[in-house]
Amino acid sequence: MTKSTVRFLLNNDVVTIENIDPNLTVLQYLREIQFNTGTKEGCASGDCGACTVVLAELDSDNASQLTYNSINSCITFVGNLHGKQLITVEDLKDGAKLHHAQQTLVDNHGTQCGFCTPGFVMSSFALHKHNKTPTRAEVLEALAGNLCRCTGYRSIIEAAITSSTNTDDDSFAKHYQQTVATLTELQKLPAPTLSGNGHNFIAPKNIDELAYELTSEPDSTLVAGGTDLALSVTQNLATIDKLVYVGNVAELTNIEETDSEIIIGSALPYSKFIETLHHYYPDLGEMIERIGSKQVRNNGTLGGNIGNASPIGDMPPALIALGATMTLHVNGNERTILVEDYFVDYKKTVLKPSEFIKSVQIPKPVAGQTLKLYKISKRIDDDISAVLAAFFIEQDGQEITNVRLAFGGMAAIPKRAPAAEEKLQGNNLTKESVMQAKQALTNDFNPMSDVRASSNYRMTVAQNLIEKCYLELQSKVIETRVVNYA
Repeated sequence: MTKSTVRFLLNNDVVTIENIDPNLTVLQYLREIQFNTGTKEGCASGDCGACTVVLAELDSDNASQLTYNSINSCITFVGNLHGKQLITVEDLKDGAKLHHAQQTLVDNHGTQCGFCTPGFVMSSFALHKHNKTPTRAEVLEALAGNLCRCTGYRSIIEAAITSSTNTDDDSFAKHYQQTVATLTELQKLPAPTLSGNGHNFIAPKNIDELAYELTSEPDSTLVAGGTDLALSVTQNLATIDKLVYVGNVAELTNIEETDSEIIIGSALPYSKFIETLHHYYPDLGEMIERIGSKQVRNNGTLGGNIGNASPIGDMPPALIALGATMTLHVNGNERTILVEDYFVDYKKTVLKPSEFIKSVQIPKPVAGQTLKLYKISKRIDDDISAVLAAFFIEQDGQEITNVRLAFGGMAAIPKRAPAAEEKLQGNNLTKESVMQAKQALTNDFNPMSDVRASSNYRMTVAQNLIEKCYLELQSKVIETRVVNYA
């Protein structure tokens, strides 16, 4: 395989990096190598947003257009930058004139100590690149991953809401066509590599190159967004010997629809498929908004959430409840399995050596089917679940013809509740059948106690969520009857 060095735009300048440890994060690179210290480290775990930067990339649907996405630089590896434009707070102003995202913060007194301010500025910058007149709801979504300890959020929100319609072009708008041309040329380069301190990185460009790398070195570690993997480096001080970045693999970054299913590439970020899933399954779209901040959803992927086999990953229970399948690939050979069959034990899966997740197939809903999702966490936004409940119910009138109840946080793996399902399958959805299902759940799980919740709390909540689902469905039936009667 022909290879090249990692090359990208830092603000408006082309940068080539080599002989750098690929375990280095973008935040460390900016502060320790470029000495661009405007980007701050607050948590090194993607929670506070002080490290927010923006990545501009060629639009996958229109190569003459750019998309601007905010990311957490503290949990993004430097090799991921290849072929993209990294935009930092240092280069926003044009000469002595502050950028709109900066000036509105000044005008609305949106800063105090200033430590978190660059992160807020970059989130606002990314938002206004796509929407010059954002609503309050859109601003709240864009800023949800940025924390401030001293100013309070009202002034910051008011600053971000301020329209940028009549503002002058910033330096990035002035260089727009040049940026598109430069990134286009960088994308034509062979798969980039990076080596330093005995550690290696490569970013294959197609599925054959990826399969070759994994067959040659089966102990390699796959990385997409790195929103979970990078924590092993930033929090646990681990080092990864060989990183294989899958975000450039064309076959893994697609989304397509057939008459019966939605096919999502394993390396496609959440922000690229959330609208599609929300269209078919509103509860699923709303749940994805709570998986992490905008920065996390711009980097995190479906394949990563499944692949790390965490018992508290939010997507697996939903996919299991939906009866979703996943396609696995190794050296040109593929097999398709149910998502629920992927998990064996804590952090153990059915993946064979050198095998990787290619895509996930989600069935489209048909009449009579309902998906209900409930995420229980200490915070509403950007928090890890204590319990994630996913209920798929198919009814013919009141009779339940098909049911799948799946939970995360209740066992060593995300899994279904067969004993509880048995109490519902083939019966009418009634108070009595729901009470029986709640009791049967104790035969399905013996949850652990940890820092997020006790065993008793988890079981009680999980049981009550079954009843909550029943009450919501009954309320929907009553509402429909009232509407029809009216």
